[in-house]
Amino acid sequence: MNQPISTETIYNAQATNWLRSEKVLLSDFTARPRVLEALGEITDQDILDFGCGEGYVSRMLLEAGAKSIFGIDSSAEMISQAQTMAKELKLFNASYTEGNAVTFNQFPKTRFDKAIAVFLFNYLTIEEMTQVMSKVRSLLIPGGTFVFTVPHPCLPFMREETPPFYFEHGDKSYLDGINQTFEGKIWRRDGIPVSVRCVHKTFAHYFEALTQAGFNSMPEVKELAVTDKHLAFDPEFFSPLKGYPLHVLFKVKAND
Repeated sequence: MNQPISTETIYNAQATNWLRSEKVLLSDFTARPRVLEALGEITDQDILDFGCGEGYVSRMLLEAGAKSIFGIDSSAEMISQAQTMAKELKLFNASYTEGNAVTFNQFPKTRFDKAIAVFLFNYLTIEEMTQVMSKVRSLLIPGGTFVFTVPHPCLPFMREETPPFYFEHGDKSYLDGINQTFEGKIWRRDGIPVSVRCVHKTFAHYFEALTQAGFNSMPEVKELAVTDKHLAFDPEFFSPLKGYPLHVLFKVKAND
């Protein structure tokens, strides 16, 4: 039986297709701006970026006034892209390192003001996700904010396998596909697709994991979708996704 390709192999092979300095990918429009919005005021704050990829979101955070960014990602090529961009742009307050989010513990600080995980947990099992959430909780200052995004749990079962975003659920249903890996693709506006994957979880799993990790306040939850502004900007690209729930954003405080 063939072993599935590792996430690191997937992203090492397509790192250049993720590198960008402006909105290119579907989720650059539908999800990432909402992460900045949810974080709120970040001026002079230290931010932890789990699953930072090639640094697109962290560069946005620095531009918005963050004091420092520390990003980790399991893909060596994505980290190399992030480091190169930081050097070219003279972002001396950005630091990136290769590492597995579940086992990594070489943090430059003992506490961060805020933390993000933008489409990281869809690559982890429920158990791995809970471990990372526990780590985030231990690294946040009292009252610190954690924002993360994931593909909407219902999306694989609602859309056919067509552009510009889908996951293959095979013969699995919403409840019997738990912890199963669904392969998928998400498109750039220039027509280039990139491979993505989702280890399927239900809404309940995200709430349970946050509780087990020590977050004791109710998270804010937003279901993200194509908006009227997106449709007006590029109707051909965004129209196939009109009315579908694409992603979910969670925001939770590290209250004592």
